[in-house]
Amino acid sequence: MGNTPLVRLERLYPAFPGRVFAKLESFNPGGSVKDRSALSLLRERIENGDLIPGESTVVESSSGNLAIGLAQICRYFDIHFLCVVDAKTSVQNIAILKSFGAEVEVVTEPDPHNGEYLPARLRRVRELLAANPRAYCPDQYSNPLNPRAHEETMREIAAALDGGVDHLFCAVSTFGTLRGCARYVAEAGLSTRIWAVDAVGSAIFGQRPRPRLIPGHGASVRPALFEEGHADEVVHVTDLECVVACRRLVQREAILAGGSSGATTAALEKAAPHVGPGEVCVLIYPDGGDRYLDTIHSDAWVRDHFGEVAHLWKTDER
Repeated sequence: MGNTPLVRLERLYPAFPGRVFAKLESFNPGGSVKDRSALSLLRERIENGDLIPGESTVVESSSGNLAIGLAQICRYFDIHFLCVVDAKTSVQNIAILKSFGAEVEVVTEPDPHNGEYLPARLRRVRELLAANPRAYCPDQYSNPLNPRAHEETMREIAAALDGGVDHLFCAVSTFGTLRGCARYVAEAGLSTRIWAVDAVGSAIFGQRPRPRLIPGHGASVRPALFEEGHADEVVHVTDLECVVACRRLVQREAILAGGSSGATTAALEKAAPHVGPGEVCVLIYPDGGDRYLDTIHSDAWVRDHFGEVAHLWKTDER
């Protein structure tokens, strides 16, 4: 796990003043950056015997990559995993979870106060923990072991570029990746400017929550891991901008990436006026596009939600 590729993107935005690299976290064994978080959240408890093979239960709320990372680790160590998802979770992700032997519980009704599923999922997790006092919830939203895993992510990036990282672009959801990378930057004394890439309609940086289409990017509730001062800049990206950027990545770089990767790519374009000639920009790509084939990478899905917009990525010159 870890030591994922860092690749140069030379065709993405030809007129871009800086040099652009992408950290491809889809090369982790479970397919995403969340594998790092999942291992960090469970490893210590497994090693000290708090989680016992064949006896213990892990309960977590996640509808995507972290759930798959946890399911993989629990399967390897013979630990029962109960994952609370919601009605918006893709059929593919549920199938992957079940393939790893996870028990999946689907929350079908959103929170009555704000219409979001996350508060309802978290409430259900609390109910399950109350019913089984021996169960353990890693709580990706507040556990400091989540960001700790991503100090290693930034260490790998800095080592590959001899510390010469001028700008780091990181999509936010639990705030784990950004916070961990920011901590490494501070402790290593790097001059890297950190760009937090949030979704339009996400509550993380104070916007009023509203429905969003792209999973794993933004949040309807500000996560407990959020702290002021870790991000030097904040860029908000729309769902359509995510889709357009993902499609451009395929067209220009032959990289099939997920929605939050598209968000960081769109943010890079918006940040161009603030990047000097030759400055090094690194984009963290949390996962691949194989889990988005029926959404972002489906022409029918894109037309249903945004209309005929293919011209936005097909007509631009390289």
